[in-house]
Formats: sequence, C-alpha cells, structure tokens
Amino acid sequence: MSSYNLTAVILAAGLGTRMKSKLPKVLHKITGVPMINHVLQALEQAQIQRKILVLGHGAKEVEEQVGVSVEVVYQREQLGTGHAVLQTRPLLEKCTGPVLVVCGDTPLLRGETLAELIEKHEKGKQAVTVLTAQVENPYGYGRIVRQGGKIVAIREEKDATMEEKKITEINTGTYCFSGPFLVEALDKLTSANAQGEYYLTDLIELAVKAGLNVESFILEDSRESLGINNRLQLAQAEKIMQKRILEKLMLDGVTIIDPDNTYVEAKVSIGQDTILYPGTYLQGDTIIGSDCLIGPNTRIVSSKIGNNNTIQNTVILESQINDNCQIGPFAYLRPGTVIEEGVKIGDFVEIKKSTIGKGSKVPHLTYVGDAFVGKKVNIGCGTITCNYDGEKKHVTIIKDGAFIGSNSNLVAPVTIEENAFIAAGSTITEDVPENSLGIARGKQKNIINWVKKKKD
Repeated sequence: MSSYNLTAVILAAGLGTRMKSKLPKVLHKITGVPMINHVLQALEQAQIQRKILVLGHGAKEVEEQVGVSVEVVYQREQLGTGHAVLQTRPLLEKCTGPVLVVCGDTPLLRGETLAELIEKHEKGKQAVTVLTAQVENPYGYGRIVRQGGKIVAIREEKDATMEEKKITEINTGTYCFSGPFLVEALDKLTSANAQGEYYLTDLIELAVKAGLNVESFILEDSRESLGINNRLQLAQAEKIMQKRILEKLMLDGVTIIDPDNTYVEAKVSIGQDTILYPGTYLQGDTIIGSDCLIGPNTRIVSSKIGNNNTIQNTVILESQINDNCQIGPFAYLRPGTVIEEGVKIGDFVEIKKSTIGKGSKVPHLTYVGDAFVGKKVNIGCGTITCNYDGEKKHVTIIKDGAFIGSNSNLVAPVTIEENAFIAAGSTITEDVPENSLGIARGKQKNIINWVKKKKD
C-alpha cells in the first residue's frame, strides 16, 4: 500500500457538551495522551502521511496540541458530519487516491485496522467502504441497511423505522472513500432529515443510486469504534487501552503481578525482567530499564530509571536514577534530581533538584534540596540542607567521602570538603575543610540532682 497517495480527514469540530468540561473533548487524555493524538498515531501506523483536521470548538488549543503535522480547516457552524467534510473540499480537489474519514474522538482505533480497511477498499475498487461493527445494543448508532447482503443505506437513529432500529450492525463513523467520488458527491448533500443536518452517511445512498460499489469492513472487536462523549466512556476507553498496554508489556518480558491494579501510560518504556507490583503508576515519558523491582504503591512521572533498581512506595517526578539503586520505601524525588549508580535513598527522604553521587547513602528522615553530593557520602538521619533564606535558594556542596552526622542542619550556601566529618546535632553555617571535623552545638552541661530538687 502506497502512503503518498493516501489522505485522512479527522473530524474534531464538535462541542463535546456531554463531557461538561472547559477542555475541548479531543484533548481529554487516555493513558496520558490526548485522544486526538491516539487517532493521529493510528493514522501514522496506517502509513497515511497527509492529514486534514476539521476544527471548530477550541480550535486554537487543539492546533497547539497537534502542531504542524496536519492541515487545518474550520467548521464555523455545526451543521453535521457531511458539512464538516465539505469544509475540506478545496483541499481534496486533486485527490486521486483513497480518502479516509475518521472521528477525532475514537482513540481506540488501531493502525492495523485502518490499514486493512484501506487495503480492502483499494482491492475492491469501491466508491465507499464503511467500517462497521456488530453490537448487542445499537441504540444511538446509525444502522447499516442491506438488501440482498449489499449495503444500500445508513440510517441514523432519529430517521430509522422501527424495523431498521432492530438492526445490530452499526456505522462506526469511519469510512474510506474514493477521492474523486467524495469530491463530486459532497455537493449533492442536503439537510432533508430529522436533524436538519448534512449527513455524511447520505453519500452511501448516493453511491448506490449511481451504481457504484459500496462495501463494509466489519470490526472483529466492536470496542475499537468506541466514541468518547462523556466521562463514563472516557473511563471505559482508559480501561481498554490500559489492558492493551499491559498485555503488550507482559508479552515483551515484563512481569506484572496484578494487571487490574497497575497503571502504565502510553509513552512509557520498560525493559525485560522488570517486575511491577500492585499500585504502580508509570506516567509521561518514563523509561525503565531491565531487572528492576517497581512498587508496590509507587508513582513515577517522566523519569529515566536505569537497570537493576528497587523502588518501593515512592514518588519520583522528572528525575534520573542510574543503575543498582535502592529507593524507598516512602521516598520523594522531586524534579531535577539525579541519582548516580549504587545509591541508597531510604524511608522518608525527600530529594529536590540535587545530584547524589555514586555509592552515597541517604538512609532516612532527610531533606536534600539544591545540593551536589559527591561519591560515597553518608548523610545521617534527620539531616536538612537549609537551602532557602526566605528570598533566594542557595546551593549546598558535599564532596566525596564526607560524613554528615544525624540531625545536622547545613545552612546554604555552604561547602563540606572531601572526607570532612560533621558532628551529630550541628548547625553548619561555614565551609568545613577537607579531613576536618565540623561541630556547631552548645556545650553540654549536667546539673547534678536537678530532678530530685525539682520534686522536693
């Protein structure tokens, strides 16, 4: 199948009022990706290079999301699907190949399904090939009307007779047209129907009356055609897409202990022999290497995780973790954090915009912010880098081999040189030289018999 002669028209001008949202319907996300991007990706997989997007409500926001990969036309008035495609007519004048028409709110359509639809259309030299599906409850869908097994019309719900409403083969809203036929037939559409709109489905009857071939391609899984009109359908689509993603990961060598309680977004990449425990959420552009143990109850967003890491009960945002690290439980890594190889980040540790050097340990109950920590540093329990003076953030530098005693405050800007030692309970406000002991605390004083005297 040649891609240079293929064109797709994506209908995304609807108001989407049932979503009850300020956000344009096609920008609502499924597995972390706006639904319009799922549709565009399926078109890419079907090798369709030319894409024409019909926009109306929220056009500016949608254009910003899709970028320059599509041509855009506008449907200023919402007068039906036929009217929407009519807006693309000037761009279709020279189309000699197939024109695919899809809806921007059908994110579950697969690229391979669209490719098979186009292939059947081209082989049969059809004027129109309609993507259809068999469903138990066809209410609300256009029905595929046949005579002698051949499609003769598509009847919308409000225009259908009682007999036609019993038909369970439905129109999914995806079509493959002959380009020349589509350009010529669009001018013949009328709004003589119950809705007073220009139906794209009327082109089927026009083709039949002209003696042209009209065929169908029936979906094996009708769920592919699910259109998203409300939050309930959005959640249904999310569940279906999640299942696809997790099944592919498992077939590619990732162990998922409980797929019903594991959530992985579409852009996430995971290496072989990594194990995901229940309650794991992997989001954004996250990349996870091989032989990792992730979870339970862990959220990782747009982060790069190396190989052979153990991460449990932890939140990681826009950070990088190299190989052979132990993170958590109950750690919080904020954006800009870099964890070098062989590091331990323990329980109730928060790291923010800091680099922790190779082989260093931050075992528990510690805050490290705006800091550069060298190799083989040990940071004791209860340590705080005091990086904010009320107006500005300042940097703390802890060099290789340093030891920070428990319950220490490092008031930035400050540098702890190589192999320096900070005594427990110190508040350090000045640089500590190499191989030196930094101690800053009041001298202990014992008052003999103080308790006895207090009682007396």
